[in-house]
Amino acid sequence: MTQNSYSLAELVIAACAEVWRDDGEVMATGIGPLPRIGAGLAKLSFAPAIQTTDGEAWYTSAPVGPGKRAVEPEFEGIANYDRVFSALWSGKRHALVGPVQIDRYGQANISVIGDHKKPKAAMLGARGFPGNSISHPNSFFFPNHNKRAFVEGEVDFVCMAGYNPARYRNGGPPQGLDLRRIITNLCVMDFGGPGHQIRVISLHPGVTFEEVQDNSGFPLAKISDDIPTTPAPTAEQLELIAKIDPNNVRATVFKDNPAGDRRAA
Repeated sequence: MTQNSYSLAELVIAACAEVWRDDGEVMATGIGPLPRIGAGLAKLSFAPAIQTTDGEAWYTSAPVGPGKRAVEPEFEGIANYDRVFSALWSGKRHALVGPVQIDRYGQANISVIGDHKKPKAAMLGARGFPGNSISHPNSFFFPNHNKRAFVEGEVDFVCMAGYNPARYRNGGPPQGLDLRRIITNLCVMDFGGPGHQIRVISLHPGVTFEEVQDNSGFPLAKISDDIPTTPAPTAEQLELIAKIDPNNVRATVFKDNPAGDRRAA
């Protein structure tokens, strides 16, 4: 492969897929086009045991991508409320979600921007975030890595629990809290720093740690002084991505659908 033969969206999809590596048989929920395609890529390439849905009411034998369907999927079982919540509450789900804000503790917000009594913007509301955050593993996707998303202090409204000791009577996080990874347009991060500090574990090609830090509202840790580069998608992965997303919805996520390696621009 040449260094400019994949898009940023395809690089991010491959990085999203990695959150489900070694998960075993769990319900893989990707919220939004790239996380959803990423779950499908994981299932078809290295995690065949994960369970994916059509986004409506059925488990499917093959991943169902975003957009208009050319053919009806092959259904394996019904994904009704009973089955979904049985998987969720037993920890047999790993969700890759897209909040609007996150803070240094991993607390996430999908409810309001600004003061809750007089918000600048009202969004979805907390919905299932509170319970989901302490019931099963969660990872995050942010298409725009900036200080509006990675906020200083706490998020404007805590919808998802995080590793903030001030929020807990005993100073420790609740049992079941398991925050895994954060994928953005700049890098991949985890919660492996001291005291669950958010840590950069790979930089997308052409991105520097200083750029990531400058676009974050709090200090970040490094996995090492020489941070690895986010692996490019393989030729096989690119074929699978095109199969999962024949409508090329992935090309609409980032403005102008940029190359995955900015050094090639």
